[in-house]
Amino acid sequence: MLCFHPRTHVHVHIYFRLEGKVAIITGGASGIGAATTNLFVENGALVIIADIDDELGTNLVQTLGPHIVSYKHCDVTIETDIEALIAFTLAKWGKLDIMISNVGVLGKDASEIMNVDMINFHDVMSVNVYGMTLAIKHASKAMIEARTKGVIICTNSVASIIAGKAPLVYTVSKHALLGLMRASASCLGKYGIRVNCVSPSSVLTPLPLKFLREVNGFTSLSEHEFQDLNDSRNVLVGHSLSPLGVAQSILYLASNDASFVSGHNLVIDGGLTITCMQPSLATIGRMREIGGDELTN
Repeated sequence: MLCFHPRTHVHVHIYFRLEGKVAIITGGASGIGAATTNLFVENGALVIIADIDDELGTNLVQTLGPHIVSYKHCDVTIETDIEALIAFTLAKWGKLDIMISNVGVLGKDASEIMNVDMINFHDVMSVNVYGMTLAIKHASKAMIEARTKGVIICTNSVASIIAGKAPLVYTVSKHALLGLMRASASCLGKYGIRVNCVSPSSVLTPLPLKFLREVNGFTSLSEHEFQDLNDSRNVLVGHSLSPLGVAQSILYLASNDASFVSGHNLVIDGGLTITCMQPSLATIGRMREIGGDELTN
């Protein structure tokens, strides 16, 4: 895109990394999804937000502009909802270039395997694995039919490569998602479709904050305290991970800058998972409650 620079009085080319691309972002109304929606729009994409929070979704559309962003109510565990989402996108924009499968849940159970709640197991796997499978299935079908060399990106977690730092069932689901991504990348490569994951460490979004408050019992935990807990585990000192930081990694994988990257799990953790393991957030919180801050240093 050519723009006039007021100081140099010359025309300069502004590079929008997703100019003209059509992207679906599930869970796009809040957290990492909302940050990705904003960043994609800034980079020239046309975005369909798919979510179950109608108020947040429609508010974000009004903020960014209904001429470039649309909202579609979608429960990712219902196949007909996913089919309707794809049909809505194709009817509005005529194509689908990028699918960001971003919905996930932590569940309501922090038990060890001996006492795992199987209803919770089913609920978590339904969203984190079954829902992701539906998104990949129907996005890839649309891309193949249109002969689009598209991009599919799944939001995963460092719990896909380590255990013991997140709820057990969540960890199981994220390991399964990593296998799903790799199998899908292998299957879809012959159509020119790239499939990847981003796997951040803990980041301040409504999901983990709600889990720590409601399941782990830290009812008065503030956002500032949550960020302090995160930062206390950081290996990369002086840096913090934010939803925007994750969105920037998603943008890289979605763009032509990553045109030969497929089947990759992009870990965004500041070196956490390659270093001697730090305690989980819940453990650090309990240490602080009993005056054990020195144990986390």
